[in-house]
Amino acid sequence: MGLAACSTNNQDKSGRSGPGKGGDVSADPGTPTPTKDDARPIGDGSTADTGKQPHQPDAPVPLEPGQTPPQFVIFSWDGAGEVGNGLFPRFLELAKNNDAAMTFFLSGIYLLPESKKDLYRPPNNRVGASDIGYLTDEHIKETLKHVRQAWLDGHEIGTHFNGHFCGGSGSVGNWTPAQWQSEIDQAMKFVTEWKTNSGWTDLDPLPFDYSKELVGGRTPCLLGQENLLPTAKRLGWRYDASSPGGRQTWPTKRQGIWDLPLQAVPFPGHSFEVLSMDYNMLANQSKNTTKGMPSRYPGWRRQAADAYLSGFTRAYESNRAPFFIGNHFEQWNGGIYMDAVEEALKGMAGKKDVRLVSFKQFVDWLDVQDPKILEKLRTLEVGQKPAGGWNAFLRPDAPTVNPTATSTPTA
Repeated sequence: MGLAACSTNNQDKSGRSGPGKGGDVSADPGTPTPTKDDARPIGDGSTADTGKQPHQPDAPVPLEPGQTPPQFVIFSWDGAGEVGNGLFPRFLELAKNNDAAMTFFLSGIYLLPESKKDLYRPPNNRVGASDIGYLTDEHIKETLKHVRQAWLDGHEIGTHFNGHFCGGSGSVGNWTPAQWQSEIDQAMKFVTEWKTNSGWTDLDPLPFDYSKELVGGRTPCLLGQENLLPTAKRLGWRYDASSPGGRQTWPTKRQGIWDLPLQAVPFPGHSFEVLSMDYNMLANQSKNTTKGMPSRYPGWRRQAADAYLSGFTRAYESNRAPFFIGNHFEQWNGGIYMDAVEEALKGMAGKKDVRLVSFKQFVDWLDVQDPKILEKLRTLEVGQKPAGGWNAFLRPDAPTVNPTATSTPTA
């Protein structure tokens, strides 16, 4: 049973380190890991308030005048279900070994037993319908185990909603704000009432209050953001990661919500760029089949890893725009995209000023910055260095525009 793909507008189809100032996101070693005795059950006990999340950064502070911005990188996972391929624990271990935080966009129905699928009432679709498969009971238990561990390790649990409808009249692209509200309410219930729905009362709760934890998501196939945003704003969400084809520049808000899109990055060997997600690499290599020619796997793996690393290097050596990468727990084309993501993360971790954070941690940092500084950062185009260096560009008396900045070549 495979996890869902996020097909999007492919660019070719249309052509915790030590303390630091301003950008520190080092993990707080003072927060102990919650125990069962710390848990205060919520509702039916599917979730629990266990206090402050462990392994979180120190409180962010504004950049100082002339300070070089950190290079933020956010690795995120759509669906976040464990289906017996061991990928969820693999990347939890990778994150731990490289001092990284990630965002896991959990699909609500991945915690709903298939025997109870009639509880799901998807907008504009039949009762119980889903374009992704329901998990087996054993895989739900494994998903619960790893989601629990992810939060305790300091990662964020967002949402990928439920049924992943991308085509036809029932597509999420056609949903109204009220229908998005229904979808979110149901995703919330599936996460917070899994004990009632499954009868597994002997399992430990998820160690967080999801009504507080959930502050953002990514829509299926990157569709429907326009009508989602009014609902997200009403719910108090802080960001949305659903925009397709974003550029590697500093983000803005839409309807009061931080808009954090997947980004177009250099695609080695081609003149076009590709979206920073595993599915889009696949779509440009094996033309949407998940089982392409095995003889091409090594080259495709190298190409995918180099695309991520090229996008990272372009930002790191120029405008320091945050870099967003999306993935699925999948084994497409022999698992080459998982290997490429791992290689890319290892190639980014540990470099000066690099912060591997969750979306929530990143917007925490954005929200304390001087709006004038953020506006200056937005004047830097893709691959564009600040004129005169960061000290000159971000000093208080520097001009608002950056007319003499230079661009770095695309890798």
